[in-house]
Amino acid sequence: MSNHMFSVQQFYVTWRRICCKSKKLTPVALNWLWSSNCHAGSRVVSLQSNQKGTSNKQVTKRPKKESSSCQAVLNHFDQQYSEELGDLWPSARHVLLDPPSWQYGVMLNRFSTVTDITQILQSQGFSTLLPQTNISVLLCNDPSMVSHSKYHEGKDTLLSSDYINKRPPDNSLPQPGQDPQSEPSLSLPRPSLQCYIHPSPLRFPSQAHRPGQLKQYYLLNAASLLPVLALQVRDGEKVLDLCSAPGGKALAIMQSATPVLLCCNEPDPHRRDWLAKTLESFLPHSLNSRVIVSSQDGRSFGQSEAGVYDKVLVDAPCSNDRSWLYSCSNQQGEQRLKERARLPVLQAQLLRSALSAVRPGGIVVYSTCTLSSFENCAVIETALSDFPEAEPEDLWEEIAVPLSKYFAFSSHPGHGQTPHKPSLKPQNGTVSSYQHRLGILVVPQPGKTWGPMFLSRIRRRK
Repeated sequence: MSNHMFSVQQFYVTWRRICCKSKKLTPVALNWLWSSNCHAGSRVVSLQSNQKGTSNKQVTKRPKKESSSCQAVLNHFDQQYSEELGDLWPSARHVLLDPPSWQYGVMLNRFSTVTDITQILQSQGFSTLLPQTNISVLLCNDPSMVSHSKYHEGKDTLLSSDYINKRPPDNSLPQPGQDPQSEPSLSLPRPSLQCYIHPSPLRFPSQAHRPGQLKQYYLLNAASLLPVLALQVRDGEKVLDLCSAPGGKALAIMQSATPVLLCCNEPDPHRRDWLAKTLESFLPHSLNSRVIVSSQDGRSFGQSEAGVYDKVLVDAPCSNDRSWLYSCSNQQGEQRLKERARLPVLQAQLLRSALSAVRPGGIVVYSTCTLSSFENCAVIETALSDFPEAEPEDLWEEIAVPLSKYFAFSSHPGHGQTPHKPSLKPQNGTVSSYQHRLGILVVPQPGKTWGPMFLSRIRRRK
């Protein structure tokens, strides 16, 4: 086994050292061991328990099917991305074709006990991507962003129907600006978005879904947290996650703030069930009246809920570069490439809907997990042409510069130096000043394998 990978014995020994002074593991540690599968590169091992309830050193290895890339998709990527990314594409291509090199992030759940998890992560060389403080310290302190939202006191259940259209009259709601933390029935931990990452391609064990028990952490591509940072959610706001499944970004929103309402929308029934299960696994019942699941067509929110939300996230359906490269045959790949040409139309419709659903002064963040400029900057330009009151905001100094230690952005190959803001003249592997205002792009690179991830922030002027 590679030095970069965990062994079951390493986990077991470390947990014993951290969790107990006697010969017995703590209930937290035992529960974690029993509910986890240890992933080590292409090898997957799981701990078993014997009849006496003690851990068994014997492991069961579950072989992972080797996957090969789709040549039709790869050829298309080579043609498009070599032109769009220039010198960045060969190294990005190398990373995309080498799944064992991919890094993983561990986002902690503030609604669960994570002290033991934090210790085990630190002992194995994981470090924090973000400060363990209120996420608002990373955001600009703009008084105009303080929400005047009202909220609905609903039943203590996670709704699967459209909640917004069923909310009660305004006169039945509390006064605007009420601090959600002041509710006597709601006592929540301080918002703190904590994500641990490792410099090596090491995957922390996943936790199985256990009804009635909150998971302690969520595994993700750390670049997927950047759209949430850009969204700048604050306590008491109304937030719409327009394309929410499988739910990772919704969870990140709830780690970073306590919105008065988070509407997680997903029209596809199977993905919606996946989303609901994710929320159930991480969020306490006390939040059920605030975090709801909607089944609308995302393109309809602009009409049905015009100006309702303070913040809207559009994590748009896209030609997911990592997924598409491995999840289809050549024949299926050819069909997907035809579908890819139609995606920008849908993406622009969703973005227009979001811009209509956000209130004047509110923020929309658009994101994808593809390198394609047709699904990124081109979509932003198309949608903005219909919204003269909407203005893209520069994310370079706010996100790209401070996080360049961990992520490689399109105007910076990622060799450990502080990136320079692009000039007006486009160059290979860079973006022009105009494109730069439209968004920033995380490009997978050796040692910084996060991404692809494009994000753009648009503010609707008052």
